[in-house]
Amino acid sequence: MVNNAIGQQAAALYQSTSKIATGGMMSNAREDNVSFGAMVKAGLEKVVDTQETSERISAEAVMNKASPVDVVRAVTEAEVVLQTAKSVSTRVISAYQDIMRMPI
Repeated sequence: MVNNAIGQQAAALYQSTSKIATGGMMSNAREDNVSFGAMVKAGLEKVVDTQETSERISAEAVMNKASPVDVVRAVTEAEVVLQTAKSVSTRVISAYQDIMRMPI
């Protein structure tokens, strides 16, 4: 179930980064022109935003302005997004290393 949740989160992260990188347009012509750097930047911004939201809701819970359910939901979402980013990072590094090992 955790792998399924991470897979769904990865798909959502890809869609949100593609929308951000393309200015909200998701046509096939524009999708091919998205730079890898823009997608990475948008993905990292999503991770940071999710972490900040989690921290804000946790702080609100300390002041009795948020319910424990909201805190658990926000922290879980932040954890899944961070795990997804870590997984993507590991795969990108692995792919880079494989490319560097290829004979010319």
